[in-house]
Amino acid sequence: MSETMVMMAEKARECAEEITKYDEVQLVSHIDADGITSGAIIAKALERAGIGYDMMFVKQLDETIVKEIADINPELTIFTDLGSGQLEHITNYGVNAVVSDHHRPQGDTKFHLNPHLFGANGSYEISGSGTTFILATQLGDNRDLADLAIVGCVGDMQYRKYGKLVSLNRMILDTNPEVISSVADISLFGKQTRPVYKMLQFSSDPFIPGLTGNEDACIDFLARIGLQFANDEKWRRWIDLSEDEKKKVTSSLLQHAMQSGISSYNIGRLVSEGYILLSEQEGTEMRDATEYSTLLNATGRYMQAEVGMQVCMGDRDEAYVQAQELLHNHRKNLVDGLNFVKDNGITELSHLQYFDAGNTIPETIVGIVAGMSHSSAGNRKLPIIAFADKDDGYKVSARGTQELVNRGLNLAEALSVVCQELGGAGGGHDIAAGATVPFGKKEEFIQKLNSAIAAQLS
Repeated sequence: MSETMVMMAEKARECAEEITKYDEVQLVSHIDADGITSGAIIAKALERAGIGYDMMFVKQLDETIVKEIADINPELTIFTDLGSGQLEHITNYGVNAVVSDHHRPQGDTKFHLNPHLFGANGSYEISGSGTTFILATQLGDNRDLADLAIVGCVGDMQYRKYGKLVSLNRMILDTNPEVISSVADISLFGKQTRPVYKMLQFSSDPFIPGLTGNEDACIDFLARIGLQFANDEKWRRWIDLSEDEKKKVTSSLLQHAMQSGISSYNIGRLVSEGYILLSEQEGTEMRDATEYSTLLNATGRYMQAEVGMQVCMGDRDEAYVQAQELLHNHRKNLVDGLNFVKDNGITELSHLQYFDAGNTIPETIVGIVAGMSHSSAGNRKLPIIAFADKDDGYKVSARGTQELVNRGLNLAEALSVVCQELGGAGGGHDIAAGATVPFGKKEEFIQKLNSAIAAQLS
């Protein structure tokens, strides 16, 4: 165990001792996959410890919500995957809290578990679910919840930097090899549930020239390498292929990528590490950490995070069916969004490109549409910025590529600086960030953001 893990476990023990003083607590978590798995991990640990809880999922934690919690006046509130940036409000409103988060902390408080306080980086070394898993291990023998911790950190894209999980995430992965294992495999999405040609057709990161977005080309590509489809006309999934067939597809794909002039960096990303939940049924979303996290994200995006949490808690009937319906609906909305961008086009400036969805694309998914448009229709040499209308201004979603980040792009910083000048608020990660910009300031915002990105890339 690394020194950081030992120090975090020690802090988690103090937090756990505080938690066990109460019969009933309030849980507050974030509505994305990392937040939903964090909520499920702490809820399961509390159930096993005989402690009752009320669950609240929020899109973001701000002063208004902290005040709401203070008005409910629970004896103890446990914040997971959020809270570290709002410690001042939590203290000011007198909320008795345990905070288990991985975002950069602003300040500190007595029962505060956060990797940054121990010299670890919360964007790729450990997620909110991982931090909460460490807390859960101090509430009892909860090592079997390691699989949910990994689903959360995969949903949080913690593998992006090195193409695999490292550091504290890796230690959590190795905690319980009976429930979760890693496997080197093709990095395309949908290995459990999608026909192979669909995996190729929807590959957006990395983008595969000649295949991404072209169904017929993908079917031809597989036929050319002699991949026989099942006789009963049912298209086979990746998990239905033999090891030899998988090798054949992978090597042909790598060859195709080289001939298409994809950068060596992106060719290397076509094979990566995948994470399999061994106790889950093969052919379901829950078997693969990436597909599981996508299912959970779909529930959160449509304000049904409780449904996702029920799936994490083991419901494979009603909640699972509902989650699948939400995912299906989500995909339909994405297709509509992509068609909107295709029909209306993307405007290019010197250092960014953008589109304005107005009220056509829901602001909760405009960021994903931006990322997918970037892969299919956009210029990969420029970051993409998307606007959508919200009640209180424009929702801005910005997406870059790992190659641009390697050249100095930091979207969180660029958005934050421009928002400070114009009003509004922005933040996130170097590769993906978001902001809210006041109505009427859009043109000025775009010009200033273009200059800020130019300075980073010069």
